[in-house]
Amino acid sequence: MMASPLLILGEHPFARTPQGKLKCRIGTIFPHEGVLVMLPGIHATQRQAYLEWVDAHRQASGRPPLSSEERAAVWNDAVDLVVEEDCLFIRPDPAKMSLAFEADNLLQEMLPKQKIRFLHVLNQEVRQAIKERGELWRIAPLPHTIEEMKAMIAASRIGIGGRDIYYYNKTTGTRYLTYQELVGLGTLGEEGLRRHLVELATYTGRENAQHNLEIRFFGAENAPELLELLRADFAALPSAELWQSYQRVKEAFRRLLPPVLLHDDPSSAEWRNRMVSALVAPRSGRDDQVAEEMLLGLSPEFYMSIRWLPGGRIEHGELFFDSVFEQAENSADPELLSLCDNKVRQFILNYMREFDDLEYVNIGRVIAPLSRRRARQGRRDVYVAALKRAGISHEVVRVIRMMKWGTREHLDCGRPLDEAMLRSEEYRDYVLNRRVACRHLGMNLPPRVTANRISEWYTRDGSTFRIWSIYFERDYVPGIATDKLPDHCFENGEYAVRFARLMGRAAASNIIVGRCDLSKEVMFDDGDEMIIEDEKGLPVDLVVADPTGTFNDYTSGDLCQWAEAYAQPIRKRLRLVPDPQAFAQAYLESFVERFRAIQEEYRQHRKKFDMLFKYEPPDKVGNFPYRWQCVLARLDQADPEEIAQHIRQHIFQKGPGGRPASRAMASSPA
Repeated sequence: MMASPLLILGEHPFARTPQGKLKCRIGTIFPHEGVLVMLPGIHATQRQAYLEWVDAHRQASGRPPLSSEERAAVWNDAVDLVVEEDCLFIRPDPAKMSLAFEADNLLQEMLPKQKIRFLHVLNQEVRQAIKERGELWRIAPLPHTIEEMKAMIAASRIGIGGRDIYYYNKTTGTRYLTYQELVGLGTLGEEGLRRHLVELATYTGRENAQHNLEIRFFGAENAPELLELLRADFAALPSAELWQSYQRVKEAFRRLLPPVLLHDDPSSAEWRNRMVSALVAPRSGRDDQVAEEMLLGLSPEFYMSIRWLPGGRIEHGELFFDSVFEQAENSADPELLSLCDNKVRQFILNYMREFDDLEYVNIGRVIAPLSRRRARQGRRDVYVAALKRAGISHEVVRVIRMMKWGTREHLDCGRPLDEAMLRSEEYRDYVLNRRVACRHLGMNLPPRVTANRISEWYTRDGSTFRIWSIYFERDYVPGIATDKLPDHCFENGEYAVRFARLMGRAAASNIIVGRCDLSKEVMFDDGDEMIIEDEKGLPVDLVVADPTGTFNDYTSGDLCQWAEAYAQPIRKRLRLVPDPQAFAQAYLESFVERFRAIQEEYRQHRKKFDMLFKYEPPDKVGNFPYRWQCVLARLDQADPEEIAQHIRQHIFQKGPGGRPASRAMASSPA
């Protein structure tokens, strides 16, 4: 039996005026009745319009109007919608998620699924229900860039019964009126001014169904004097009194504002940030911004840097891939194609093979680089997976990184398929061996890393064929990257000294394993070193999330040549700490202590270290056994005290004016 088509009171959600503007920015859907209301007004007036429509039809058929109980039932079974340029947002009631999903299914009969998103996801019930469906990608994203912030502000403009004079928070349903827009009402003439003042008087102070105010004055949210002035009967006021009342409202509003809020200026960082905060705040009176990345416990550099992608829903152990993948197979829509990442489906399949108790999984692509180092050659795709298993109370967060030099990359270099596959496997072993070697030489790495494969299609010379691509997966490290620690942390002397000790230990391992890029620039304190803090917010551990670049330098005989680069993490922070001497001393002492301990460990168990990669003969071209051999020989000959002395000299190298420079840049050896 086919479902009845959705009845629309009004016009299609994306209907536009001759000028190209959306005709109606809000909607209300009644899933049980199969009716969508798209009429001007607010959600409450749309509900009322539908009830009147029902009563009119009942009367026409000789039936009595709805009883008060029936009216309440219909009213409460509605779902709020918000329309933007090319997307419709569902604002669900947390206690009625099944109703919201019914609305979603109905709307998908008239709109593509990717054009329908969910709001109000900071509520635990709402967020959890969406996550369990594997649909984090359908959560309305926060803006990532300044341009996206500006676009969001522009798209938030909305009216009630007149001009689009408000900025609309889709989540709370609150409309913000700025001083500039209030001033602009004076240009409408008496009739237009009166109509909008009546509108303000009607809705200011009124709460919507989410118990948030319908209208707020931007920058002056708690303003009882404005509320008092708006009690006037603007519909009945004579002309002169109308303009006088309007002037009093303007003056009262202006007195409450700082100068930066007197003009709407998205180019002003302060005005823009205040407005974005108002538009994304989860509830009235709260200005903090919360993204799913925070709720998963990810560190700040992940905030608003993940684009969640379609995956699949798991029911009773069975996997159902998202229907948008099927839509994408026959679509040329670039937005849909970019959203449907086939790698995600294969990641999920690999999880299904690994775990037989998965409840749900959501996967997102990291869209902004988390490291500040400049882009290098090779593949850089990084994903985050949040998965939940039965019987485990918490979610597990994993980081997936496609292997930098796989079959695809070698094919791109023009190599034959068999050679590309062989080189890919060799590089996989190299990466995993490198990890083992780093742990033997004191580098603190995540405890578990696995390698897995997915298939991809590759086209060359008119022929398309299947290749296998390797990726590495590790548990998420719940820390803060050292290069992203706020400056104020170092004002605490205990924090600074603890940080310096941890960095000194990490620096010892880092310099031993010759960690640098292919241009011989040292890689340290640039995004991979994660500080773990205790419950008091003090550093207790440092984990290197990814040992990229280790064993790239295995030919340099004298480690002292890298002293300037290893002075930089302390040198650039000297101006921040209360005791620069103690800060530097803690770093250097920890460096020497750790270096000496690793060196002694090697000397006492030389055979164990030397035999570690003997299964393959060393090759001076640079295979891993040869690099390992060279690094061990250099470790044995090094003098950590001498290296530390060179680092100290660079830390306190005099800058202009005879003072230690605070922002010297790390440099590479010539």
